[in-house]
Amino acid sequence: MGKKYKKAVEGWDKSKRYSLEEACAILPKTKISTKWDETVDAAIRLGVNPKYADQMVRGSVVLPNGTGKSKRVLVIARPEKAKEALEAGADFAGGDDYIKRIQDENWFDFDTLVATPDMMAAVGKIGRVLGPRGLMPNPKVGTVTMDVAKAVSELKRGRVEFRVEKAGIVQTPIGRASFGAEKLAQNLRSLVETLIKLKPATAKGQYLKSIVVSTTHGPGVKVDPSYFATVAGHD
Repeated sequence: MGKKYKKAVEGWDKSKRYSLEEACAILPKTKISTKWDETVDAAIRLGVNPKYADQMVRGSVVLPNGTGKSKRVLVIARPEKAKEALEAGADFAGGDDYIKRIQDENWFDFDTLVATPDMMAAVGKIGRVLGPRGLMPNPKVGTVTMDVAKAVSELKRGRVEFRVEKAGIVQTPIGRASFGAEKLAQNLRSLVETLIKLKPATAKGQYLKSIVVSTTHGPGVKVDPSYFATVAGHD
């Protein structure tokens, strides 16, 4: 281990499961880089089997303190809704012209794509290039909607989308190391409580298996899942 990593693990126990507040207080001390503000990520292992459709956990949450990163939002809609989107702060908004630009020019200068339901047939034509990049709009995460102004506003404020991976893990950023313990704890609490609300009825046994938070290059800090037991209603 390098000197910076050794310093990052000083004063706390890597094997211990900490309370939400304790873990988030440790986090800012674990950052390795002094040149930039590292992202803080959460990895939450759920007691689900994603190969079954009724145990797929997918959704979005507006983090109360944002992510520390501004998303570039493209909205595919008809003129009236495109205008609403731009007024709400969208970076780009339009119809077939943007679909053609993506298709013909391989243009991807955006982080999230929102579309109105009436434009999804047209958007579906470029699904093969949007899908692998995780950009295909989906009603489950609020990116297929007629309320484009609300969607844009939430995305700009710090809405993150998540989807459980094959191993049953949800991974998503919850802020920056500079946020401090209180703001990181608020963001993590919002994420976990949203996951609890999305617990599939067919999921049996312990739902929150493990929670680990870490800075980009730093060591993982374990959070005790039992902290959320009263909310989750799991063993």
